[in-house]
Amino acid sequence: MSEPVPPVDEGQMVGRTLQVAIRIGTVLILTVWCFQIVGPFLVPIIWGIIIAVATQPGFQALERLTGGTRSLAATLYVLIALASLVLPSLLFADTLIAGIRVLATGIAEGTLKLPVVPASIAAWPVIGDDIAEFWHLAQTNFKEALNMVGPELGAIARWLVGIVGASALGLLQFILAIFIAVGLLTNAASGERVVGDLARRLAGANGAAYAALAVQTIRSVARGIVGVALIQSIMAGLGFLAVGQAGAGLLALICLVLAVLQVGPFLVVVPVAIYQFTVLDTPVAILFGAWCFLVLIIDNILKPILLGRGVDLPMLVVFIGAIGGLLSYGILGLFVGPVALALGYTLVTAWLREQPGAAPSTTRQVR
Repeated sequence: MSEPVPPVDEGQMVGRTLQVAIRIGTVLILTVWCFQIVGPFLVPIIWGIIIAVATQPGFQALERLTGGTRSLAATLYVLIALASLVLPSLLFADTLIAGIRVLATGIAEGTLKLPVVPASIAAWPVIGDDIAEFWHLAQTNFKEALNMVGPELGAIARWLVGIVGASALGLLQFILAIFIAVGLLTNAASGERVVGDLARRLAGANGAAYAALAVQTIRSVARGIVGVALIQSIMAGLGFLAVGQAGAGLLALICLVLAVLQVGPFLVVVPVAIYQFTVLDTPVAILFGAWCFLVLIIDNILKPILLGRGVDLPMLVVFIGAIGGLLSYGILGLFVGPVALALGYTLVTAWLREQPGAAPSTTRQVR
């Protein structure tokens, strides 16, 4: 005969429910409050974490070279990072800001001077005559041509001016992210313990495997996609500067966006190379053409090396991450977006494919 179930004390039940509600509410309030405080620094913090994870092997090599002196290794790390990333950015930013300012001012004031219309444009089918006619009008009477497309060009001018401010903010965030990264690297041991504890809390026995998969994903995408895009755009920009190409900084920025989107800088590099062949001496034009060819193929050389042991990641995820990051967070979001979305996609996919008692695989390839 079963024992009778003791009656439920409604007062105790209400009290326990109230305690749980207060605890959950307190945690939520603290979480939201902390997020609001950290919010302005969220993107640099995320980018700093990505840089730290991606470059940890290099930082460890610096530590070995300095005999285990962590402070000296940190100093060298910051100097190398600033020299390799920020200095080219400053160099290109100068031409970017100058070029955008001239273009925006010329459009706004109607003083922009165009070169003579090439005779070959009129021979283009369907649109050739219209383009040549409008080009000739803009060359001889720019203000009248501007009145024909004034609202559209006004919007473009405002957009270009906005890019200047966004680029300056992105550069400051980039510098802040480097210092955040070096702070994380110098305290890597405690950080790994925190990440390991958090992973075990969230994923149980497979927490360590998921943490390893996350690290591998960040390194693969940050090096093989974002890193290669940075190298391509810097090489392209240096080539543009070497031949005196107008708007070299703006063109390098467009190359960077196209490279991160996995479209490639072909759409910028090839037209610039063709134009420079018409204005440069033949030997210099040949050298510039060879440099442009190297820029276009360098990703085919670097990606197999840097993505050698990647994750099962469709390029559509990278494309959406780059576009979404750029629209949401500006220039720095272009780098953070692909890595963050790739990390989320990889972890969710591994969780869905996980078999009972098995750890997630960490040896799949990027597609």
